Amino acid sequence: MKSLTAGLTAAMVSLAASVATGANGVIITAKAVSGGTTETHQIQLDADHLRADTGDSKMVIFDGARQVLDIINKDQKTYRELTKADVDRLGEQMSGAMAQMQAQMANLPPEQRARIEAMMKGRGVNTPAGAASKPEYRKVGTDRVGKWTCDKYDVYENGRKSGDVCTASASALGLSDSDFAVTKQMQSFFAALLKFVPAAQANQMLTLRSFTTNGLNGIPVRRTETNGDSMELSDIARQNVPDSAFQVPAGFQKQPFMTGRGAGR
Repeated sequence: MKSLTAGLTAAMVSLAASVATGANGVIITAKAVSGGTTETHQIQLDADHLRADTGDSKMVIFDGARQVLDIINKDQKTYRELTKADVDRLGEQMSGAMAQMQAQMANLPPEQRARIEAMMKGRGVNTPAGAASKPEYRKVGTDRVGKWTCDKYDVYENGRKSGDVCTASASALGLSDSDFAVTKQMQSFFAALLKFVPAAQANQMLTLRSFTTNGLNGIPVRRTETNGDSMELSDIARQNVPDSAFQVPAGFQKQPFMTGRGAGR
């Protein structure tokens, strides 16, 4: 699950501006820095589809109408298909595992329980005790990203600063809420799993949407973490996106999404 979350997270925090009119889709490009490596990420979306290309060989395509997500390896010419039924099944399995863990952890000394919770958070999974935590956004002024003025917020998690984010309104970027319809479909698609993802990562997965909760208002155009990782918008273009952009390339071989115990199909 962590690799899926990280892949989606890296792809969906990629944004920026240069908007035309009268087209059926939006192409969004951004610069992402992770571990000292800089990559260009791109998202193509229309009302029911989203395609995310990262700087490596990975590509993700989401079809909201079919409720299917394909994870594609362009170098190996293979892909793995994840359906809504798969996500719901994974959610049920994780709910059972979390309930069992909670029962076991209840009998542990507080210090040992805290170590286990910290280990799980480090792996990108919420523990029962950590599931309700939410990031806090404290507005600290304004800044400039490319051609946009943005509102800057410091981000705090569990009382500690974890980074900062600068947001602009959708209208300032030449966009509207209807441009993000597919991200709402993605939220529904991943609903069974999002509760196990730390709140900050869940928010990053939905970066294309406007936020008006927890003190944050607008769409992130730049995000930095205390570890040096960052995302910054570089271009947004409104244009027609062909249907072929949202299809697995011809000749790519399908592989099972999961193997071994719990594969389900």
